[in-house]
Amino acid sequence: MKQDYYEILGIDKSASAAEIKKAYRKMAIKYHPDKNPGDTEAEEMFKKAAEAYEVLSDPDKKSRYDQYGHAAFDGAGGFGGGGMNMEDIFSQFGDIFGSAFGGGFSGFGGFSGGGQRRVKGSNLRIRVKLTLEEIAKGVEKKIKVKRKVQAPGVTYKTCSACNGAGQVTRITNTILGRMQTATTCNTCGGAGQVMDKRPADADSQGLKVVEETVAIKIPAGVVEGMQLKVGGKGNEAPGNGVSGDLLVAIEELEHDTLKREGDNLHYDLYVSISDAVLGTSKEIDTVSGKVRIKLEEGIQSGKILRLRGKGIPSINGYGSGDLLVHVNVWTPKKLNKEQREFFERMQQDENFTPNPEKSDKSFFEKVKDMFS
Repeated sequence: MKQDYYEILGIDKSASAAEIKKAYRKMAIKYHPDKNPGDTEAEEMFKKAAEAYEVLSDPDKKSRYDQYGHAAFDGAGGFGGGGMNMEDIFSQFGDIFGSAFGGGFSGFGGFSGGGQRRVKGSNLRIRVKLTLEEIAKGVEKKIKVKRKVQAPGVTYKTCSACNGAGQVTRITNTILGRMQTATTCNTCGGAGQVMDKRPADADSQGLKVVEETVAIKIPAGVVEGMQLKVGGKGNEAPGNGVSGDLLVAIEELEHDTLKREGDNLHYDLYVSISDAVLGTSKEIDTVSGKVRIKLEEGIQSGKILRLRGKGIPSINGYGSGDLLVHVNVWTPKKLNKEQREFFERMQQDENFTPNPEKSDKSFFEKVKDMFS
């Protein structure tokens, strides 16, 4: 079980946005890699704190977490079990630390020593269409993606405006004395370097568009609208920046005979009156191939047969759903003379008069049982 986010930061659910930020900053400084070199436990706590803050600092994500817990994000990209590395943390939350480490961080993403900023490339978004069979088993898709990469031949030089610091220091005389402030360099955008040489096929940032084939591993049990993340496969950033991510939205294709409801599947089976009376066996579709089921004599229309474990695997790893077979007795719409005479005789037969027993549940009772 994953640790509760509020417990990680040591706060209550009623904590304000300012209290959440303060709690995260306190933990992040305590377990910062620069203060705990080579300490894997401290690094793990540092990542856990960032994961908790990433969710609780976002009102929408916080609301979903308060309602569903960790299940709200399982398999949906983002962190989802440690999806963010050190570079992600510093690039997204670097401003939280302020001057606790000399205005920057050594060797990780976001800001480097001296206040230099590492730019992150933009994310790319694509949609992937999956069949129910692919969703049930999990699948690897190879998708062609057009992304920006640094063009061969691009070179950079130290920014002359900030001398590679990424920040410009200004001293202002005030009534309280001389005040020193540091702001991001406008010339290089905080990167500490500017482009020196740019080939003809590169854009103003030294990037060019190429087409690449990306292998995307999709786990079993994904649902329509779920978003997965392939780290570093978005657009590259200029200079020594961090590549963006490839965000993959799941689209579920409609199946010919099966309908999905959560992890359960539904199948409508139509049988003739004679098959319902005499009993029979029928072949039906499942996501793992066809199976044959037996229908007992006198089966009633509306009967629901449950094939356990024949549904969709849970994305959370809690087993699989069921396949629910809905039996529908088909009534012929047109009869010839002999058929009509037969059913007219049956109208007088007591055996054909509806006489449900207590064990014959109503439609609403069957639906209630199905979801219980």
